[in-house]
Amino acid sequence: MKTPIFPLNSIVLPGGRIPLQLFEPRYIDMLTSCLKNDQGFVIALLRDGEETGDLVSFYKIGTYVRIIDFQQLDNGLLGITVEGESKVAIAQSWRQGDGLNLGEVEFVPEEASEAIPVAFHELPSVLRALFQHPVIAELGMRVDYEDARDVSWRLTELLPLDKQEKQNLVEMRDPLARLERLQGLLEALDEG
Repeated sequence: MKTPIFPLNSIVLPGGRIPLQLFEPRYIDMLTSCLKNDQGFVIALLRDGEETGDLVSFYKIGTYVRIIDFQQLDNGLLGITVEGESKVAIAQSWRQGDGLNLGEVEFVPEEASEAIPVAFHELPSVLRALFQHPVIAELGMRVDYEDARDVSWRLTELLPLDKQEKQNLVEMRDPLARLERLQGLLEALDEG
């Protein structure tokens, strides 16, 4: 499938939501096309470069997202909220003349839903605490606190982790392995 790619310094995973501000013509045109054709686009984590820069590289595993809301913001910019639908692998990518990145993507098989093992019983509590923050609460995300996949995805999005670490977690396909890694990272944060 050919789709626009939006490189960001943030990630979103299936079921997650992220607000974006659009002001560059290439992204306004992308938004118009996506709404007109009832399609989404891919958010991929920046590897090198700036979000507004012309020379960027991005990781090859990202998330196909759909626009669920848009409005004119107080600062005059266009604000949109997108929701992740599925992880994708970017097989190849190129830049259009207007600077928009496009790519051929393949959907990554959906991860299995699994119960959270007793060893990770504190992680849903950490996530519940994060969901108390007004900015996160305002996004209206639903989460199954008993599902290892949901909990691991939301913690990957919301915890203040290094960019490369976040991408490593995105690329994992086993929710229990992701929870184990997240627990280790949280323990390291507590000690640091």
